[in-house]
Amino acid sequence: MHHRLAAAVFAAACVALMPAAATAAPTPSPGSATVNRAGTSFLTATAVNVGQPIQVAATTGDYLYWSFSATAGQTTEIALTVALPPAAKRTGASTWTVDVFDGLRRRQACTAGVQTPVAAATATEVSLGCTLRRVRSWAEPWSGDPLPGTYYVRLSVTELPETDLGLPVQVDMLLGAHGDAVADDGELKAPLVPRVKPGEVITAAGSVQPSASPGPDPDEATGALDWLPDLSARWIWTTVGGVLAAVAGVFGFSLTWRRRRS
Repeated sequence: MHHRLAAAVFAAACVALMPAAATAAPTPSPGSATVNRAGTSFLTATAVNVGQPIQVAATTGDYLYWSFSATAGQTTEIALTVALPPAAKRTGASTWTVDVFDGLRRRQACTAGVQTPVAAATATEVSLGCTLRRVRSWAEPWSGDPLPGTYYVRLSVTELPETDLGLPVQVDMLLGAHGDAVADDGELKAPLVPRVKPGEVITAAGSVQPSASPGPDPDEATGALDWLPDLSARWIWTTVGGVLAAVAGVFGFSLTWRRRRS
């Protein structure tokens, strides 16, 4: 009887501790510098690291973007807190949303956390959270599994009274990660990091490798006809239209021309 009671108590304690461990909030890394800015698009997203505190002063209606890198086997947790303006300045409730995208701009699902909370008109702050799926080392092209590379976090307010737009808010965010690389049956060829360099003009083109056994050059066989344009549907219809216009002009002239009598 005592053994059964002890086992039941131990099982209940494990069940009670499991949610607390699974939903433990991320903690800042010692000595990490606080980030005080955010981007307004994917191209201008501010790069942050796991465990780096983020404190940004913004206004309601802004789209805030951050980016971070994730490796295979990593599970990332995102915790956000938005300090709202005083209730006396607000006229109604507001709905906030946190979205996470991978390097290919695909929206990633969250396994835990409140992604779209509603803040009452009298609330002083609103908390958001998102726990991503474990990053895989490889995946099929048709699947939406998270892969190693760059990820983007976007915070926005989706519903609020129009008169509340532009009010100041304070955003606090922190990223946490746990897990190690696992032995998946495959390897990603390259991380999903888009080549994004705002303001730079890419002029380099890929080199074309010559064929091992080149055949006859088609340009040599048609060198005498280089002056002819490439025949396409546009050229054909233009030529046919010109011929029909000429025929119509001659026919109309023949109807209106009067022969002189001798």
